[in-house]
Amino acid sequence: MQSVELLLDDRLDDAVRAEWDRLLGAGISSAARVRTETNRPHITLAVAASIPPGIEGQMRERIDGSPIELRLGGIVVFGDRHATLARLVVPTVELLTLHREVFALLEQCPGIPPHIRPGEWTPHVTLARRVPAGRIGAAIVATHAARHDLDGTSAGIRRWDGQAKREWRVV
Repeated sequence: MQSVELLLDDRLDDAVRAEWDRLLGAGISSAARVRTETNRPHITLAVAASIPPGIEGQMRERIDGSPIELRLGGIVVFGDRHATLARLVVPTVELLTLHREVFALLEQCPGIPPHIRPGEWTPHVTLARRVPAGRIGAAIVATHAARHDLDGTSAGIRRWDGQAKREWRVV
């Protein structure tokens, strides 16, 4: 899979990494278990089976790289028996507009899942994947996320090539 991802400023990045570490410390297999430079907290704006290279130039032309305000809210759980635990990103006009602009550039790409389309997309930052149903409560407690929102800004847009395990900045 290929993706376009919105990165978080250093403060938000550090806060999410601390939540990853707390989850791992509580015995929940969080994103902290992957120790590579490319594993970073992010908001996925688009996913496709393949993205042509020319799209990146169009992104640079059409998308203002200015930081946008972000608020990470409470916990959201996707799935059931083996769930994904994430921080909900409070949608703003700026975030939804950015998502629509990115999606408009990629909508003809193959393999776009329905949940990434405007009107279906739930902006979030993933904390842990494949959490067993019986551990969801413990995972939520471990994050401390329900106690406070996290405010910050975006820090650019990257492309991620899941097959090659490679990232690069676009905007």
